[in-house]
Amino acid sequence: MSAIDRRVKCVVSQVPAISGSQGFRRFVRPDFMGGLEAHSHADRLAGAAGEAPAMLAVVDAASVAPSALPRADAYAWFTETAASRAPSWRNEVTLRTLEYGLGYEPGSYVGLISPTPLLLTVAMKDQLAVSDLAIAAFEPKRLVLLPGGHFDAYAAEFAQSSGPATEWFRTHLQG
Repeated sequence: MSAIDRRVKCVVSQVPAISGSQGFRRFVRPDFMGGLEAHSHADRLAGAAGEAPAMLAVVDAASVAPSALPRADAYAWFTETAASRAPSWRNEVTLRTLEYGLGYEPGSYVGLISPTPLLLTVAMKDQLAVSDLAIAAFEPKRLVLLPGGHFDAYAAEFAQSSGPATEWFRTHLQG
């Protein structure tokens, strides 16, 4: 939104997914791609015929099982969060959501955000919103690097991510 709406006063982007297509190909095993593409094609045909969308687990304890986020840290985050904060959460997502995610390319808009102040918080061990893509897309604004993974920005490293964000908002939204 900030790339096209100059009313936005500042932006904080925390552990951002810069490229759906590049990120997806990094965390989905290559030997799963053919099957996923075939299932996606069948799901598109079924959708055109008015059928309900195919569903897929968001996470699975076995990283080799088909899921939207086949990472151990994602499994831990979603199952622990569901148990402690979101007991009605269902571990499923449409296959179409994954396909739409492949086309999610917000990094192509980063250059259009300027002159709006941008704070980018990147987790160096992030395997979902991979850090090197975020850093490569970064323009000279403010960059905060966290030592951990994607979900650490919301838990173990929350103070390190929320403190700079809070200060950024105070600086750019006052007055």
